[in-house]
Formats: sequence, structure tokens, C-alpha cells
Amino acid sequence: MPEKDLRVELLSMTPNALELLYASFRQCYHAGFVADMWPRLLNGEIEKEKQATFVSKVLESGHDSPIEHVSFTFAIEGISRACSHQIVRHRIASYSQQSQRYVTENDMDYIIPPAIAKIPEARERFEKFMEEVGSAYKDLREILVDAGREDKANEDARFVLPQAAETKIVITMNCRSLMHFFNLRCCQRAQWEVRKMADKMLKICKEEFPAIFEHGGASCEQLGYCPEADRFACGRYPTLKQLTKGE
Repeated sequence: MPEKDLRVELLSMTPNALELLYASFRQCYHAGFVADMWPRLLNGEIEKEKQATFVSKVLESGHDSPIEHVSFTFAIEGISRACSHQIVRHRIASYSQQSQRYVTENDMDYIIPPAIAKIPEARERFEKFMEEVGSAYKDLREILVDAGREDKANEDARFVLPQAAETKIVITMNCRSLMHFFNLRCCQRAQWEVRKMADKMLKICKEEFPAIFEHGGASCEQLGYCPEADRFACGRYPTLKQLTKGE
């Protein structure tokens, strides 16, 4: 039952992403049919820099729905069930998560919160409990198997597994959903684990598609102010109330 490290890998993204977004945005303002333009985009007749500039300018106007046409798919491991429960709250996305019904957890990996890991006595108690859980899981599973419930042993024994249990998940989100995800989960108020994962995802997105994600991140980084109430602000940016005070 070792501690598991976070790993985020990009599996796939929509091909010809920039060309697709350029065509999608242009269709909104173009009298013609962008399908006639498509071969020219693929052949490089319209420079990528021109496409990226056009897309960026339209995004600055607040028109962002066309970026839903491009999606990213990530494979993620080394997150806790507590973290995955937060992730799946984002509804415009697709998820495929490792099942505790079908995957036996006899050697369960787990995640230790940094605040616990840095305090020796807290870490010792945490790890001792993980051992206790692992032992209980194995015992219950063996008892269930001996009782003739082998096919269902995992799904019943898993009820003792903690939120610290490590899980693996595949996530697909379109660019608009990703931007919203980063707005919330890259914020300093986000829980440390999901923020760490979001930061890794954002780094990949910026490398793969800077035209969209160059300014991605917490809401304050795009707005120039913190949209939270004063009592929730981390102090990195002034709040809207602070900016408008005295007006």
C-alpha cells in the first residue's frame, strides 16, 4: 500500500484544432460556407498566425462558444477518490474511472495530504490507518469469497476503502469547459490536490494550444481582480469591491 504520485498525460486532442476553431468563428461572421475554405486552411494557405490572431480577438469580445468544438482527453493517476469526487462535479465532460467493483484493492495505493505528511506523528497515524483499512479489506474479501460470493466480493469489501484511496481516470473536456475548470480549480481557494492536477493540465494545454489557453488559469488572472467576496480573497489580486470602493 504505497503512497502514489500524481501523473497527468495528454492522450488526445481534436486534430487541426486551430483550423477548426478559425473556421467555426469565421462561420459566425462570414456570408459564405466555411467548408469551401477548409481545404485552404489544411493546405496552409491561410497562415496559422493569422488564424490565431483572429481567434484571440474574437475571444476578447466574450464570444467563446465556438471553442467547444475542440476537446482534450487526459489520463490521470495518483489522485484520491476525494479529488475525483470534486472533478466529476464538472458536468460538461466525459469520465472513465477505474472501478473498485472490478479492480481488486488488496494492494491499495493512497494519497497523503501534505499537511499530514509533514507532521511525523500525523503521518504515522495516517499510514497505520491505511494498513488497518487494507487488512480489513483483504479479510472481508476473503470471507466473502469463502461464503460463495466471489463474483461480488470486491463490490462489498470496497465499502471500507477511504477517500484517500488512489484512483485513475480518463477525462475529456472541450476547451470552453476546460477554461471554466481552470478558472475554478487553479484558484488558491481550490483544494490543494485538485489544484495541483489542474495546474498540470493547464501547463499541457498552454503548450499544445496557446491560442486558447495562453491566458488560462484562475479567474483573477483573466479578470485582473478577484471575483470572490473580500473575506474569501487570497490577496493576490484586489477584489471588485476594493477596486470600486469610493466610486
